[in-house]
Amino acid sequence: MMARIKLIIPETKVFTARIPIRITDINYGNHVGNDALVSIVHEARMQWLASGKYSELNIGGPGLIMSDLAVEYKAESFYGDILSVNIAVGDVQKKSFEVYYEITAERSGKDVVIAKAKSGMVCYDYGAKKVAGMSEEFEMFLTSP
Repeated sequence: MMARIKLIIPETKVFTARIPIRITDINYGNHVGNDALVSIVHEARMQWLASGKYSELNIGGPGLIMSDLAVEYKAESFYGDILSVNIAVGDVQKKSFEVYYEITAERSGKDVVIAKAKSGMVCYDYGAKKVAGMSEEFEMFLTSP
């Protein structure tokens, strides 16, 4: 049997993004494609950062660069769905942290988990092309709901 990714999402959510599925997110299987789901995760992360007046290019000095991404697909999502992407943060270090995503859609009054994902984020000085430390202010943002 094939080994499967099993992500455990931290309990404390720091942000929820609501993202509608566009027709361009649908693949030939008539559901959201894996490439579109990665873009949805990216959009949710951008909305979360913007809620704190940050961006991937500026977190109070350095920017962010993604070091890894894992996705655990759980159910199909379809055109017309509005996904809730719940974001949690884990393993905060001086120069890196993990962002967890639980993506759900409402079906018959219940939230159905569409996917879970985790991205490793590294603080990065794009000008110097090297890893950088995060500010205390940004570290506080990471852990405050």
